[in-house]
Amino acid sequence: MEHISDNRHKMEMAGIISQEKIGEEIYSMWLRCDMAKAAKPGQFISVYSGNGACLLPRPISICEINDEKTALRLVYRVVGKGTAEFSDMKGGDRIKILGPLGNGYTLKNKTAILAAGGIGIPPMVELAKTLKKRYDCVLNIVAGYRSELFLYEELKKYGNVYVSTEDGSTGVRGNIMDAIRSHSVEGEIIYACGPMPMLKAIKSYAQEKDIEAQISLEERMACGIGACLGCVCKTKNKDEHTNVNNTRICTDGPVFDSRIVDI
Repeated sequence: MEHISDNRHKMEMAGIISQEKIGEEIYSMWLRCDMAKAAKPGQFISVYSGNGACLLPRPISICEINDEKTALRLVYRVVGKGTAEFSDMKGGDRIKILGPLGNGYTLKNKTAILAAGGIGIPPMVELAKTLKKRYDCVLNIVAGYRSELFLYEELKKYGNVYVSTEDGSTGVRGNIMDAIRSHSVEGEIIYACGPMPMLKAIKSYAQEKDIEAQISLEERMACGIGACLGCVCKTKNKDEHTNVNNTRICTDGPVFDSRIVDI
């Protein structure tokens, strides 16, 4: 494999082990790649299209790392030409990827709430698996869906799972905050990933309860390595790169202490 490395991330041609459809426009892809050795819960990789019309890579969160650290699992939703191309690929195909990128979650031995919504649910699989293996701590996993559940059975292996759905077809009708309050879900720390309205609610809830919350900001990232400044958010700290109160989600995040970022 041809690698371009700066000791933080590398580019390589990964081999697709398998791919399956696990929900409406939701796909699960296993990739054999060297970068699995360095990957951590909460990081992401950039996946490159073979279509010359799709110039920018697609950032996709790492869903799972196999025990041998030789393969990564991506679970993604088809939303455009790039991801539609990925969904047509099968075992034996090869795909160019860059990673692992960003900073993941800082794991702590505490009773935890794992809060996730929509396509923010996949990263919780590896996070839950790693927390359980490393600390065997109590995990209360709150997952918010539109309607169709995906990865639900896998999450159940690692903790108590509480579900909210927009249409009320399963679990609590509403969002994850409705599920948290309805079930009186408690924890000493929150790890969260999902759409911005959800993360804002988690930030407020953590302040209300006076507990730490680590939130993964979903943002369309162009370069993925901090060069283009296309994915900045406001923060209490000055960024060394820009000397203003901004931070780059792709390199300084995507995971942040909720008290630091202004969302």
